[in-house]
Amino acid sequence: MAASFPDPVSIPALTRARRLAGWAALLAAILLPLGIVALLTLSAEPRAREAARAGFVGSASCGSCHAREYGDWRSSDHARAMAAATPANVLGDFSGVTVHDGRHNASFRREGDRYIIRTDGPGGTVADFTITETFGVDPLQQYLVLFPDGRRQALPWAWDSRPREQGGQRWYHLMADDPLPASDPLHWTGREQTWNFMCASCHSTGLVRGYDQTTDRYDTSWTEISVGCESCHGPGAAHLAWAQAGADKGNPHRGLSVWFRDASGGAWRFAKDDPRGIAQWDGPPRQATAAQVESCAPCHSRSRPLVADPLPGQRFLDTHAPMLLQQGEYHADGQIQGEVFEWGSFAQSRMQRAGVVCADCHDPHRGTLRAEGNAVCAQCHLPARFDVAEHHRHPPGSAGAQCVSCHMPAVTYMGVDRRRDHAFSIPRPDVASQIGAPDVCTSCHTDRPQSWAASQIVEWFGPRRRDDPHPALAIAAGRHGDAGADRLLAAVATNRAHAPILRATAISLLPMPPSQASAQAIGATLLDPEPLVRAAALRTLDGLHPRNRLHAARFLADETRLVRIEAARALAPVPLEALPEAARTAFTQAWAELLTSERVVAERPEAHVNIAALLAARGDMASAEAAYRDALARDPTHLDALVNFADFEARRGQREAAEAILRRAVAAHPREAEAHYALALTIAQQGRVADALGPIGQASALRPEEPRYAYVQGIALNQLRRTEDAVAVLRANLERHPRHRDSLFALATIERDRANIAEAERLAAAAAALNPADREAATLLAQLRALRGRLPARQQ
Repeated sequence: MAASFPDPVSIPALTRARRLAGWAALLAAILLPLGIVALLTLSAEPRAREAARAGFVGSASCGSCHAREYGDWRSSDHARAMAAATPANVLGDFSGVTVHDGRHNASFRREGDRYIIRTDGPGGTVADFTITETFGVDPLQQYLVLFPDGRRQALPWAWDSRPREQGGQRWYHLMADDPLPASDPLHWTGREQTWNFMCASCHSTGLVRGYDQTTDRYDTSWTEISVGCESCHGPGAAHLAWAQAGADKGNPHRGLSVWFRDASGGAWRFAKDDPRGIAQWDGPPRQATAAQVESCAPCHSRSRPLVADPLPGQRFLDTHAPMLLQQGEYHADGQIQGEVFEWGSFAQSRMQRAGVVCADCHDPHRGTLRAEGNAVCAQCHLPARFDVAEHHRHPPGSAGAQCVSCHMPAVTYMGVDRRRDHAFSIPRPDVASQIGAPDVCTSCHTDRPQSWAASQIVEWFGPRRRDDPHPALAIAAGRHGDAGADRLLAAVATNRAHAPILRATAISLLPMPPSQASAQAIGATLLDPEPLVRAAALRTLDGLHPRNRLHAARFLADETRLVRIEAARALAPVPLEALPEAARTAFTQAWAELLTSERVVAERPEAHVNIAALLAARGDMASAEAAYRDALARDPTHLDALVNFADFEARRGQREAAEAILRRAVAAHPREAEAHYALALTIAQQGRVADALGPIGQASALRPEEPRYAYVQGIALNQLRRTEDAVAVLRANLERHPRHRDSLFALATIERDRANIAEAERLAAAAAALNPADREAATLLAQLRALRGRLPARQQ
C-alpha cells in the first residue's frame, strides 16, 4: 500500500491554463512562426477579399424595402465591426506621432491614403507595416495587417476612441505590462493574434475562412466586410426573390432561413393585483425565442466551432461547443471574470428561462438599449415596486439606484471596454465571501468588508434567501476538491430548476472515479431533456473503463450534434464489435462528425493533438503518430503537443524517445511546470528516480499552488530512502494544501513505516474523511487502528 509514482502526465488539449490577454481571450489561436519577411517591410496595398457565397446578396439589397431598419443598422457598431483602412474609417492619429509606454514603441504616419505603423515585427525587427483594415469603433479601434500568407494580424496598439474628457483620443498598448518578445505567442505577429481564426467569423458576413492545411495559408473571404443583415437573418437571395415576385403572404417565412418575427400575438404584461410587479408573457408561446438567442450566441459566447463556416439559422449546439463556467473565466457564483462575452452569463439567468430574449432589451438594428437607465428594466419590472428606495436602498436617482449597479456588475476588458454581466443575479455578499468572489456591494463601498454588506442585506430583507442552498458553494467545493463536493454537485446537476449551463458545469466537476452520488447524478443527467446537460454527462464517461461506457451508444443518433460527438468521444476506446449491432452505423457516422469537428480548426496544433488521442484510443497508432507530427509541424515548441506525444511514445514503450521529446519541451518552456513534471515522471518510470529529482523539484518550485508536484517529489525522495527530506516536503505541501488526499495518504504510509502509528492514523483518518467512498484510505485507516490496538498502552 505504499504510495508510488503516477502514470506519465498527459495534458488534455484545449484545457491547459494559458495566459490570455485583451481580445485574444476569446480562444487561443496557434500558427506557425511567420519567418523573415523580405526587407521586413510589408507594403501590400489595402485590398478587400470580398467574394460571392451562395444565397448572399448584401445589406444594400435590403435597404429599399426596409429603409428604417437599414438606416438604424448603418449607424450601429455591427455595421462598423470591420472596414477598409480608408480616411473615412480610420479614427487613430496617424500624423507622425511616436508613442512609448516604457516597454513598447511605435510610430504612426500616413502616406496618401495609406496608414503605416512602424514597430517591432517578426523576429523582433522594427519595420513599417501597412494597415489594411480597421477593427471595431467604440470604445476602441484596432487595426489589422495583411501578411503574404493570407493571415491578418491584429496590432497591439489600439486607438482609445472615447472623448478626451473621458481619457480617450490616445494610442495605448493592449498588453502594456507584458514585454512581449517576438517569440511570445501573444506578440502581435504570433499565434494568439490571428484575425482569420480568432475574430473573422464574428466581424464579417458570409465568411469563408479558407485555410489550406497543405500550404498552411489562408484565403479568407467574406460577402460583406462588416456584420450585415445576413449575419443574423441568413442568406437573403430567396427572400429578395420572394419580394420581387410579389411578396406572397402565404409564404410563412418569406424565403428567410432565420425568422425572428413573432406572430403569436402575445406580449409581456403585468398581471392585475400581482404583488411581485414582474411582467409575465401573456399569450401563446413566442415563436422565435430560441432563434433569437441562438442567433446571437455564436458571437456572444466563448465557444469552439464544430462545423466550418456555419450559416445563420442552425442550432447553437449543432455548430458550437460553448465553454461552461470554467474556473478563471467565471467566478464560482457565475459572475464573469475572463473575457467570456454575454451568452454564458445570460444562459444562467432567470430571465432566459422565463423566455426573455436579447431583443427585449436591445434594439437589434441599432444595437442600443431600447430605453435608457432603469427604463429598460421597467418594461418588465414595475417601477412602483422596484425603482424605489425600499427596494434598492439608495437615494433615488443616484448611481446605486440604477438596476445595473446591483444586478449587472461590470468588468473592464482591453483597458477601456466596460462590459456588464448578463446573469441579472441577486447580490449575495455572504456567498461571495465564502467563495472568494467580488460582490457588487463592496465593489462600490470599498471601505467596507463583505460581512458588513451581508449583515445589511439581512437587516433589509431578512435572513432567508430563496436561492439557498446557493449553487456557488457546490461549484466552489468541486473546484477545490472538498469533502462532500460530490453530493453537493450531484444535487445541483439533477435539479432542473437550475440553468442547464450551471448543471452541466456541476457535472463536469464531479470527482472521478465516481462516488455513488456522482454515478447516480451522471445516470440521471444522461437522460436529461437539455442537450448541454446530456453532453456534459457523456464527457464524464472518459473517466470510466471502456466496458462501462457502452450505454453512451444510445446517444449516437441524438438530435443534437454536440451530444452525438460526445457520445462518439466516450466510445473511442470501445471496439466496434463490442457495440450493439444496431449502434455500429450510428457510431461510424458520429465518429466522422467528431473528427470533422476537430479538423474544423486544422490550423491549430491542439486540433491535431485531440485527433491523435482519439485515433490512439481506436488503436490506429500510425495515424495517431502522424497527427502528433502534424501538430508539431505547425508549432515545434507547442507544449501540449510535446507532452502528449511523449506520453504516447512512453505508452508504446519508447521511453527514450519520450524523454528526448520532453527535454525539447523543457528547453522551449523552462518556466512551464508541466514540462518539468512530465520529464520527471518519464525518467522515474525508467527506474532513474535520482535523476528525476531535479525536474520534479523544478516543477514544484515553479508551481507551489499545484499539490501533485510536491507530492511526487516527496515520493521520489522516499524511494531514495531520504525519508526525512520526503517527510519535510510532504508536510510543507500539506501546510499549503491540507486537503490533498495523496499527500495525506503518502505521509501516513511513511509514518506507519517509521512506527509513528498515532500520527499515521491521524493522517489516514484525514484522508478517509475527504471521501467516505475512498476504499484505499479506509483500508489503511482500519489497518492502522488494528495495529494500534495490538501495541502496548504506552506506545498507543
